[in-house]
Amino acid sequence: MSVPTDESPVTAAMLAIGDELLSGRTKDANIAHLAATMTAVGIDLKEVRIVADDEAAIVEAVDALRKRYRYVFTSGGIGPTHDDITADAIARAFGVPCRHDDRAMAVLAEHYRGRGVAFTEARQRMARMPEGSEPIENRVSKAPGFRIGNVHVMAGVPSVFQAMLDAVLPTLQTGGTVHARAIASPFGEGDIAAPLAEIQKEHPKVSIGSYPRFRDRNFSLEIVLRSRDEAALAAAEDAVRDMLEHR
Repeated sequence: MSVPTDESPVTAAMLAIGDELLSGRTKDANIAHLAATMTAVGIDLKEVRIVADDEAAIVEAVDALRKRYRYVFTSGGIGPTHDDITADAIARAFGVPCRHDDRAMAVLAEHYRGRGVAFTEARQRMARMPEGSEPIENRVSKAPGFRIGNVHVMAGVPSVFQAMLDAVLPTLQTGGTVHARAIASPFGEGDIAAPLAEIQKEHPKVSIGSYPRFRDRNFSLEIVLRSRDEAALAAAEDAVRDMLEHR
């Protein structure tokens, strides 16, 4: 991973693909994993979209996200079945043909030969990717993802998605580490909204959020401050603590 030389943030978006996500049949775990990983390496995950297995919807989303953010990560829709249409949709978004990649074909052929399983036409579909793509290694089940431009196309199965993301990480440009502070507040959001907004204005390098929780009929509020500038973060933390103390 490389760190950018300027102070502009490195941004990313995610596109989760699948009818099963929108129907509620599958609870997505990949969004949370990607968000935590991006935060850890200093990349700002700015947007997440979920779309159905619909080629036009995938094309529209990919076109919008890849123009707006440094990196785009997709999950789902690159398996062997008829409704796995992500590779075709990405190819359409980039205006290139979708073909069997020789490198992917070789990896999969060896994998199935070693298992004594036929390398059927359906399984060969997992070697299809847009022309000009680079395969993304899959240590779990061998069927690769792929990268084209700034778009990284990965599987929907969480263990495979995570393995592919691990393979991608060393190639990414990363940002500075985001530092965080959490402060427990005895007051509700309505009581401190105005002074907290003033503190936010006075400390523009710090992101300030408030997160209420209700557990076992008990209310609590946590104020979380985030910044890449540790001095700015410390100053904002002092301001918040002082505000709470003198309410």
